[in-house]
Amino acid sequence: MATVDLVMPKLGESIMEATILKWHKKPGDAVQQDETVLDIATDKVDSEVPSIAGGTITEVLFKENDVVPIGTVIARITTGGAPAVAPVAATPGKEIEDIKVVEEIPYQPTTAASAGAKPTGMRFYSPLVLNIAASEGIPMTELENIPGTGQDGRVSKKDILQYVANRQQGTPATTTTLISQPPPAAVSVVQTPAPVVQEQSAGQTPVTYTGNVEIIEMDRMRKLIAKHMVDSKNTSAHVTSFAECDVTNLVLWRERVKKEFEKRENEKITYTPLFVEAIVKCIKKYPLLNSSVDGDRIIVKKDINIGMATALPTGNLIVPVIKGADQLNLVGLTRQVNGLANAARTNKLRPDDTVGGTFTLTNVGTFGSIMGTPIINQPQVAIMAVGAIKKRPMVIEGPQGDSIAIRHMMYISLSYDHRIIDGALGSTFLNAVAKELENFDGNRGI
Repeated sequence: MATVDLVMPKLGESIMEATILKWHKKPGDAVQQDETVLDIATDKVDSEVPSIAGGTITEVLFKENDVVPIGTVIARITTGGAPAVAPVAATPGKEIEDIKVVEEIPYQPTTAASAGAKPTGMRFYSPLVLNIAASEGIPMTELENIPGTGQDGRVSKKDILQYVANRQQGTPATTTTLISQPPPAAVSVVQTPAPVVQEQSAGQTPVTYTGNVEIIEMDRMRKLIAKHMVDSKNTSAHVTSFAECDVTNLVLWRERVKKEFEKRENEKITYTPLFVEAIVKCIKKYPLLNSSVDGDRIIVKKDINIGMATALPTGNLIVPVIKGADQLNLVGLTRQVNGLANAARTNKLRPDDTVGGTFTLTNVGTFGSIMGTPIINQPQVAIMAVGAIKKRPMVIEGPQGDSIAIRHMMYISLSYDHRIIDGALGSTFLNAVAKELENFDGNRGI
């Protein structure tokens, strides 16, 4: 008999943890290879975890709703084959850093790990931690000495915020106290809650509500969205610029070709691929909009991967990503937009479909809004919103003088990270997109 460890799979670039939604098998149940054992979820997509071998489930190590690091053993399967080599697993129950969908950047420290941190030979700092360190003037040599309570001694957001709070108050930086006991030795971490995050403590009196109210518990995705939005505001200096554009040529062209396009390509053409096409052209002119911030470094992305905010039937939003948008023609963009939107609405997105975005487009006009001030999708530095297209009387300048005509008008807005994008660049980029849409060739083919 052999025991095979079933580990939490890697679900995409930079995804470091997943939540167990439901176990389909329990200890003692037989399982076939590739048969679904449990359902899991990240902050982007839900997935099924299949068995890697046939046999009997002998042990389940985590409960439903537990958050488990990637690579951790979650169950054990007894088979009749030779013993399998199990991957090294993280310790269940060990606190890990709150994970955002950001690129993890490995850093090799020059000094030994601080007390309380497990020496690993390599320490990781997330861009969020590096950003906080940069904004607070904490050099890397000082960052290396901050005790980490995350996985393998990693410095979490909570650790660095507590360190900053202690430093401002003039208290000692180290907040980790080692208590020796008869074996095994235990480590007790004593921390004061960071002032940035306010949570209701266990002993606090519950808030009572008067009058006729309905209390609705946030679902898992809504909680994650809420956290990400607050984190984005705390990370980036948000500025929003607006522009108005005349999209009459674009609207009339789409109305003229949409039936022929659907008949020929078996795809409905919406405005989204046309907007993406204009954005890609302008990103090539102003590549800084297609970047991210790592401490005091600007990482300009050569790949143009456009995320598109998509509404789910639950009312939540998800952002699937059009990879290599600059390599696709209009037909290719249309297929990608329709395919990702349908996969999102039917809960069939793959983990890789929601990572790697470098710029995001959100269409607030779908819901009737004429303009919006979107929040940046970290670790990106800009997001564009397009409003509803409305007919309005406009003054048209012509060779014979000014005239008034009915035109299809639309407001567009750009929220950008003022740490690296100034108002001049943000407004220039936004107006470039507006000009691309206004100068759309109404005689182009399909």
